[in-house]
Amino acid sequence: MRRSSLPMVACRVADTLIARGHHGVIVSPDTPTTTAVEAARALGAHPSAITTAQLYLLDNDPVLLLVAAHHQVDPHRTGPLLDGQLTRCPPALAERVTGQPLTGTAPLGHPTNLPTWVDTALAAHREIWAAGGHPSTVFRTTYRELIRITAGLPLDIE
Repeated sequence: MRRSSLPMVACRVADTLIARGHHGVIVSPDTPTTTAVEAARALGAHPSAITTAQLYLLDNDPVLLLVAAHHQVDPHRTGPLLDGQLTRCPPALAERVTGQPLTGTAPLGHPTNLPTWVDTALAAHREIWAAGGHPSTVFRTTYRELIRITAGLPLDIE
């Protein structure tokens, strides 16, 4: 996809990717997708190779969890792993903190760097896909690269 045809928010994500040593290529699947399964089908990927960026509050501070699409975060189990109380971030706050729509939240490219944890289940895939800051955009990466470009920490989410 040509940069000029990307939404402005996706351009910010691409710029952040490039600044952090990633190729910065953001694409739009040919068919609109609303679920991880649909995205995986459109990208020719396994559904568990799709990562979702989910905002939570850890003791009232926003944090980002990058979760394999087939996993559900259990705040009661995950909070203690992060040494605090974990609650879902209200949607309006999540959009304000990331500067991106909820359905297209990228792992990076936010106005401020968020403490980030990355689901270790994503390591099972040679390549993974993440949203590009807009509901119709994604980018390809690897688990190790995702850890590096987000300064994320591995986390077992079941």
